[in-house]
Amino acid sequence: MKKKQSTNQIIMTEGEIWKQLLAFSVPLLAGNLFQQLYNTVDSVVVGNFIGSDALAAVGSSNSLINLIIGMFMGIGTGAGVIISQYYGARDEKKLHWAVHTSMALSLIGGLILIVLGVLMSPFILNWMGTPEKVMPSSVAYLRIFFCGSLFNLVYNMGAGILRAVGDSKRPLYYLCVSSVINIVLDLVFVVVFGMGTAGVGYATVIAQAVSSILVVWALIRTDDIYQLVPRKIRIDKRMMVRILKLGIPSGIQQSIISLSNVIVQANVNSFGSAAMAGFGAYSKIDGFAMLPLQSFCMAATTFTGQNIGAKKSKRVKQGVIQGIAISMAYTAFISVILYFNAEHILKIFSPDEEVIAYGYSTMLILLPFYWTIAIHQILMGSIRGSGRTMVSMLIGVGNMCVLRMIYINLLVPFFPSFGAVMWCYPITWITTMLMDCVYSIKAKWIPNGSNE
Repeated sequence: MKKKQSTNQIIMTEGEIWKQLLAFSVPLLAGNLFQQLYNTVDSVVVGNFIGSDALAAVGSSNSLINLIIGMFMGIGTGAGVIISQYYGARDEKKLHWAVHTSMALSLIGGLILIVLGVLMSPFILNWMGTPEKVMPSSVAYLRIFFCGSLFNLVYNMGAGILRAVGDSKRPLYYLCVSSVINIVLDLVFVVVFGMGTAGVGYATVIAQAVSSILVVWALIRTDDIYQLVPRKIRIDKRMMVRILKLGIPSGIQQSIISLSNVIVQANVNSFGSAAMAGFGAYSKIDGFAMLPLQSFCMAATTFTGQNIGAKKSKRVKQGVIQGIAISMAYTAFISVILYFNAEHILKIFSPDEEVIAYGYSTMLILLPFYWTIAIHQILMGSIRGSGRTMVSMLIGVGNMCVLRMIYINLLVPFFPSFGAVMWCYPITWITTMLMDCVYSIKAKWIPNGSNE
């Protein structure tokens, strides 16, 4: 039996919990920062070398991209939960089925996304109310982006497998490589060759292709029990049912919440290209600020999954408490940094004073409520790691979609302002966090029969 473990891995069923969570989260954070970096470089290059209309085109595409890929990324979440539990239990046979079925699903999903993205982009952008003057650039960027969907899903599934077994370092290394490639190609395609937003799209696709090749190579080369054997990539029906049972709720949650963000974006679009660009610019800053919390969430999922597989419920409970403490400390720190520097950072994206004003207005509304996201991410990650993805979906969709849409459609018309639209975020963050807390305290979501 192959049992050799990589020196990059962290076995989370033993040792001091807070140190393990941080050791696992830091490479995740660095990797996510690099991923966000090359997305942000797209916006910086576009805003400074093409113009605010092109920046609006790229910014308005983000929520649509998240909507379309959300379901497939959710399936990856379900696969990661199963793989972490099997790895914690050292169940080699089922782990083998899970890894190869997961990779087969990512290949199928990538091909589906290419077709859907190319065909549907102009129709959905039109439905979102994208201004006519940025429509051609938006369609071109989206179509090119979705042509790289196969690479996107394969990388994310492969990186998810590595993280599920405690290896968050190698996904970081591969993202570093792809980020550098993306940044260099952005400048070459846009500044040197004048390819506009299409050049940004091509740079992103090439970078994603490199990262997907690297992560697949790592899975093939490992000697541990999660090794990927290309000729054995196929769908195991029983394992597929398990993955989809856990993954579809997560995918629905991500897609529907992204749908609500698309509707929010449509409302933002009604205030003009300056509002679109300002909101898009602060969204990039917000993305950076939230990355550590997302990393802590992923760490909580892997930690919970491995310890439930190893039947250690006491460690799961301790992990939740220590994870929240780490997240809250970070949130306090980043909130102070952003409050005093947001306006200067916004100038990186655009010199337009109106764009900066909209971005700063967004920050003033969202920043005081980041602490609610800190608690939510740890509780959501832990609940998912236990396999209760349906609960996570119902809480997320009920608040961040249904409640958000009720607010947007029933209350905002009485106060038709950009600020009123932005308030949909903190209101639904608070209600989501409260429901997470009630469920975590009242429900029996940690399986019985644990040995600690």
